[in-house]
Amino acid sequence: MEARMYIGTEHGVVTLKSTDGHAWDTESEGLQSWAVPSVAVVPGSPNRVIAGTRGDGVWVSDDCGKSWKKPCYGKRGPGKVRGVAVDAKNPNRIYAGCEPIDIFVSEDLGASWDRLDSVWDIPFVATVPYPVATVEPHVRDITIDPNDPSVIYAALQVGYILKSTDGGKTWRLLNNNFDCDVHTIVVDPQHSDNVYIATGGHDSRSGRAPGRALYASADGGETWSTTAMNFTQEYSVPLTMDPQDPRTLYASLAHGQPNQWRRPTGAESIIIRSKDGGRSWDRLQRGLEGADHEFAEAIVIDSQAPNCVYAVQRSGDLYASDDKGESWSAVDVRVPGVASAELARFA
Repeated sequence: MEARMYIGTEHGVVTLKSTDGHAWDTESEGLQSWAVPSVAVVPGSPNRVIAGTRGDGVWVSDDCGKSWKKPCYGKRGPGKVRGVAVDAKNPNRIYAGCEPIDIFVSEDLGASWDRLDSVWDIPFVATVPYPVATVEPHVRDITIDPNDPSVIYAALQVGYILKSTDGGKTWRLLNNNFDCDVHTIVVDPQHSDNVYIATGGHDSRSGRAPGRALYASADGGETWSTTAMNFTQEYSVPLTMDPQDPRTLYASLAHGQPNQWRRPTGAESIIIRSKDGGRSWDRLQRGLEGADHEFAEAIVIDSQAPNCVYAVQRSGDLYASDDKGESWSAVDVRVPGVASAELARFA
């Protein structure tokens, strides 16, 4: 059964193809003029992939990344996109999170867009800082409740979380006792009140928040508890849930921010797994010896064969496991400048 992995990079989208889940080859490269921080596969259409570019809005491919089109040329829409999400119950509905902070929604697969001005009804949004001169405050991730698409979470980098329960008409700020630098939000499809986040540890380093990189909520984000405290790393991006067993989660952790990884020891990263809904975590090591210098920017699971897990490092190295992370092996392919990844199976 064929599979494709769509990888957003600093220079476009790379499509990898496999016929056995073990050997992967580069099939195509597209949108090479743009950084692509986020990619999303349209549910039910593994050949259709959405790419959010950091400067030219949202693009769509209907042929596994071989060719791309921008459906909304000349119309109002997102520009500098940092996160995209597709509604699993309505695959024509796309959300785009932007830099500076904005959220757009399209009901026709990107042909037209509406700006959710309601985001700015939260006074705090206008005060969100960003300590890097070349980056503005932005929406890092958008997550839609898989059971109720009117419930939407938006991760603001160094700005906590916005939550809407009415499809984006109104929003609330969630900022109760967790790190403000939210990178990734995951919602349990079996129990939507269970929400997990990966953060950059901004407040953890300064002692203004409990925990380190990962947090969990059992009440839809109203309150949070720390998790993965048995590790000293305080930075994370990928947080991935097993689609058939939501109690199983994977994450990668690192020491310090990316600009510190130039040190001789690099990111000092690890990949970890929880099998009990985030209550406890274990490090996955076999086959990853020596891989800690680089950081796994994306962890993807084969939805039809969840034993198969892939970790894509920022440097472009790809590792595969066929036993839920118990052991790993390097894949003979390299895709530099990784920012995100999604995997799709073809019947």
